[in-house]
Amino acid sequence: MSSTASIHSLVQSDPARAESVAWAQFTAPATAGEFNTSWLGILCAQMEQARGALLLLRDESDSSAGGSYVAAAVWPDATRPMQYLATAATRALQERRGVVVGADGSSPPGRDQPVHMAYPIEVDGELHGAVVVHLTPGAEAELQRGLRLVHWGTAWLVDQFRQRRHTRQLEHMQRLGLLADVMATAVQDPGLGVSCVATVNDLTLRLGCERVSLGLDNDGEIRVQALSNTATFDARSNLVRLLSDSMDEVLDLDTALVHPPPDGDELGALAHAELARETGSAAICSVPLVDQGQAIGVLSFERATPFDPATVETCKALGLALGPVLALKQTNERGLWQRAADHVRHAGVVMFGPGHPGAKLIGLVVVGLLLVLGLFNADHRVSARTVVEGAVQRAAVAPFNGYVIESLARAGDTVRQGQVLARLDDRDLRLEQARWNAELQQLQGKQRQAMAIQDRTSMLLAGAQIEQAQAQLSLVESRLARASLQAPFDGVVVAGDLSQLLGTPVEQGKVLFEIAPLDAYRVILQVDERDISHLQPGQTGELALSGLPGQTLAFSVKHITPVTTAEDGRNHFRVEAQVDLASERLRPGMEGVGKVLVGERRLLWIWTHRFVDWLRLALWNWLP
Repeated sequence: MSSTASIHSLVQSDPARAESVAWAQFTAPATAGEFNTSWLGILCAQMEQARGALLLLRDESDSSAGGSYVAAAVWPDATRPMQYLATAATRALQERRGVVVGADGSSPPGRDQPVHMAYPIEVDGELHGAVVVHLTPGAEAELQRGLRLVHWGTAWLVDQFRQRRHTRQLEHMQRLGLLADVMATAVQDPGLGVSCVATVNDLTLRLGCERVSLGLDNDGEIRVQALSNTATFDARSNLVRLLSDSMDEVLDLDTALVHPPPDGDELGALAHAELARETGSAAICSVPLVDQGQAIGVLSFERATPFDPATVETCKALGLALGPVLALKQTNERGLWQRAADHVRHAGVVMFGPGHPGAKLIGLVVVGLLLVLGLFNADHRVSARTVVEGAVQRAAVAPFNGYVIESLARAGDTVRQGQVLARLDDRDLRLEQARWNAELQQLQGKQRQAMAIQDRTSMLLAGAQIEQAQAQLSLVESRLARASLQAPFDGVVVAGDLSQLLGTPVEQGKVLFEIAPLDAYRVILQVDERDISHLQPGQTGELALSGLPGQTLAFSVKHITPVTTAEDGRNHFRVEAQVDLASERLRPGMEGVGKVLVGERRLLWIWTHRFVDWLRLALWNWLP
């Protein structure tokens, strides 16, 4: 009978002895389960009203987000069903505080009904479980005492969890320290051979092994590179052959192998078993050296004591850490010509050796494509970003300083000749017109009076003032006539929108609208300076606009402007062209891509001439 079962059997027959046995197991527990059972028994022995108790702890094998909880200890009988305590336990876990509920789930419980008291076990904000105690009806003071005992007693469980976490952290730190020290040994010397020997010697001392071996992949077979505590060795010896076979086994299975194999292992490490039988090694652990997901070698450990799971994980971590370092050293020791020769050799095997039908097909396609590109001609066309502009573009400007009172058109509208685009506020002008009309009438009256009395001087003065007033009146009436901005011809408004500027002042001469005709366009191509030498006036091409993606327009080059503009880090020449047959849907401001036909060239030249030109310029720049 186990120690846990003995406690349960003594609870009813001899409670005092049961408590004594529980204290003995609590002070020196053999397992975690024994500690939990004895702790729960001691806690319940302190409460006279306790009739049952349950200790729930998180299932460490469940890695899900919420996790699950299992019964770690039951009092007084491990076979007793405790599902009736689930309600109190669930509330304590959800609310993370001590709860007291009645047997029927009521809270607070009635005075004369059994009580289920639950308290969560929380360590540094992490929930580990809960303890639930079934109490018989009693005074409130006894209930308070039970709560204090549970709260006080859970400190032992919190201490146990903290000790376990500290132990795990210590093991993790020791593993990290071991990895750091071994990595420092591996990178200390730049040479691959010396680095391998130093690494296996260091691992032998740190892991208490009798022998540590390291082998690297050589065309699918492992070649032993280093043996611990051995300066030189014969690659044809029986030991090296056995080590190489066991390492090939790891490379073939692409996983770590341990001998003797753990329970449930079905891989069947036959080469490891033969190595252990021939060398007398009690335990062997071999792990792959991994670089970028590929095994480049094997690290093998031999010692007299079996490898526990923690040590096996440490060996796997060593294989993952040392793999990239050794792969880099192996690559660095290869010469440039050797690397190039390997690439050429590999390509030759792929193209002319057995297998690889896909690569051979791709090679034939590439050769055929090069022949086609080098023998056949095609039209060479220079591509350039293109903008459509109106052949004539008129501006409607403010005739005088004033305020916008009405806007009747905006950019994109089609207008007719004489159509009003906008109106300016003319109230001040009309007042000024009335003022000059009144003044003109007054001056004409003075002139008539001077004529009546035959005052020649007054007549001449009044006549001059009348001419001045008439000139001012004509100026005001001219401004009134221009207060309404009108379209100069049939066209489309390409710029200008005063709908958001009503009531704002405008200065005389400010451009308010820009109008382009609907039947006269020109095309502006921004040609890269690398291609401008191919263009000449009179050449033809095609234009595809973003607004008309399914239609191409023919055009001809008219003028090449010998001035460059910088854009996006490159210089472009402005080339003007004329559309041969304009579409009704064509509008100024449309953008697209234009291609100018400049002659026939070899297809290979068309696709590579820019790179060749760049290479020539670079060589000219580099050469002394």
